[in-house]
Amino acid sequence: MMITLYILITIVIVILIYLTIRFYAGKRKAELHWQRANIQKIHNSGSVQFCQIIPLIDWYTGREDLKGEAGVSYLIETDNMSILFDVGLNMKQVDPSPLLHNMTKLGITTNDFDAIVISHNHLDHVGGMKWQRLKTFSLTNHQIDLGKKYVYTPIPMTYPGLSPIVTKEPTVLSEGVATIGTIANQDFFSGWIEEQALAINLKGKGILLIVGCGHQTLQKIITRAEALFDEPIYGIIGGLHYPVTGSRIKIMGINMQKYIGTCRPPWSPITMNVVQESIDLLKKRNLGVVALSAHDSCDESIKAFKNAFPTIYKEVKVGGRIVIQ
Repeated sequence: MMITLYILITIVIVILIYLTIRFYAGKRKAELHWQRANIQKIHNSGSVQFCQIIPLIDWYTGREDLKGEAGVSYLIETDNMSILFDVGLNMKQVDPSPLLHNMTKLGITTNDFDAIVISHNHLDHVGGMKWQRLKTFSLTNHQIDLGKKYVYTPIPMTYPGLSPIVTKEPTVLSEGVATIGTIANQDFFSGWIEEQALAINLKGKGILLIVGCGHQTLQKIITRAEALFDEPIYGIIGGLHYPVTGSRIKIMGINMQKYIGTCRPPWSPITMNVVQESIDLLKKRNLGVVALSAHDSCDESIKAFKNAFPTIYKEVKVGGRIVIQ
């Protein structure tokens, strides 16, 4: 019994040493990627007059007949392009998924979007763990026919009948709509992450950023966007991963999001001081809209954002609509 315990302790110690070495090596690699990125200003990308974001998957819902979960999927509509941004979690791998259930209740079909953008290859954004492992995505428990839609992914990914376009570099998707390209980071447990965010140029207002999880860090997202565009940052909508006082995903009573996905060592978790630093960073810009996803941020963090931006804060709830025009 005692020998078995010693073996288990030794295994745990070895794993922790490996993860720690991998973490700091990954952090150095990510910083090197950041410093070496050759970012060119995007000129003449155009602008849009109108933008509407409809959360199809997130933690909170705006109606009792809709399903919430710890994942993300937004329908983003502009003057000339509609995008499905991420495809949710579908934790129980049911058919139809919460995403398809909500789409049906809201009267939305796959005909209502022209393209799919995957922010990063994590289970809560690609439809579940089995799809993450296969480096693909799915709107439900089986991969449905998506016709001839364009798909933009941060890393090489597949989908039956389609040829996803890898957008590691900043890329214009349509007039006034672009991805800021991938920004890398290293998480202690989940490893290497490459994530992209969308930038929508709203005429007369500036750049609206739509973010999946914010693993890139808010500072680097803002820095990248300001390097790409002459227009000011107008707003930010989506996940920034601030699970300070709780987690939407718990396993055996452990608040998983407090330790996985923070891109910090587990002995130095996200604090409200970190949240306040992000708020201060945003307050330096004359923003017109702020909306924080609850799928990976706790209620205390959301409350802090609401209090900091009382007149421009928008709720991210399934079935709600954030309209900017």
